[in-house]
Amino acid sequence: MRHPRHVAICASVALASGCWGLYWLPQRALESAGLTGGWGTIAQYVVPLALLAPIALWRWHSGKNTGIEFPLIGLLMGGGIVCYATSFLLTEVVRALLLFYLTPLWATLLELFALRRRPGWSRAASLVLALAGVWVVFGASGELPWPRNAGDWLALLGGAMVAAGAARAQSVQPEGVFGLLFAFFFYGALVALATAAMLAQQLGPIPVMTAWAETLPWLLLLSLAFLMPTNGLLIWSPAKLGAGLFGILILAEIIFGTISAAIWAGEPFGWREATGGGLIVLAGLAEVVFGRGPDPATDETPA
Repeated sequence: MRHPRHVAICASVALASGCWGLYWLPQRALESAGLTGGWGTIAQYVVPLALLAPIALWRWHSGKNTGIEFPLIGLLMGGGIVCYATSFLLTEVVRALLLFYLTPLWATLLELFALRRRPGWSRAASLVLALAGVWVVFGASGELPWPRNAGDWLALLGGAMVAAGAARAQSVQPEGVFGLLFAFFFYGALVALATAAMLAQQLGPIPVMTAWAETLPWLLLLSLAFLMPTNGLLIWSPAKLGAGLFGILILAEIIFGTISAAIWAGEPFGWREATGGGLIVLAGLAEVVFGRGPDPATDETPA
């Protein structure tokens, strides 16, 4: 049965996803303000975690779940977004977006090896379209469109992690939003610290204290106005809309991200970027329109 606020939820998910397409702007602004070394990403996990911690303690005292009970979901989903956020600092915005949104590839691998299901012809078509989109954008020199730097690899890994984490959350079906949200920020913060340590040479030194003090008000605003509400909505909405429709709506991020990068970052946006992004969007549409639909017991939620 359709949710009574179906249209409002659809509009909210599309808007939230579009806002995530602009996420590279605050990410790079924090880096310019002095939060180098991936510490801007770490701060975007630690600040929401500090805001949510009192509620988590109250829930623990009341015998309710806090999110600590979902380490695999938190590590995959929270860690996947860490990889995605960090990739913007190490590669072009369009490359990060398209590599992160190779959803049909990860959905196919999950079906084959985790769910033991044989994908239908519609999945094969969507997979061909998605890979063709990546080839158009990244294969300009005639070489294989292989990730060429650490940022590309992080975006690719982030998409795979988020897809796996969403599938895990769908199978576990934890009650409420808070536990998932707290797990996202708690375990994501751990991954962010580990990532900053491993990529210290590429991302630079630990910021000075003045940088932390100057950016703290903006981090609080970013957490309260964007990170916490949008992540909460995107975790909650697939069960209300269905995985297929949700998968289409979140592709708004590619559109907003590629256009904004061309306008404000001076990144190239020609026929290759437009065609590649369009093919990946068509891949999502093909899976929804012609797909057989997931089994109730093994439903997948896209990243």
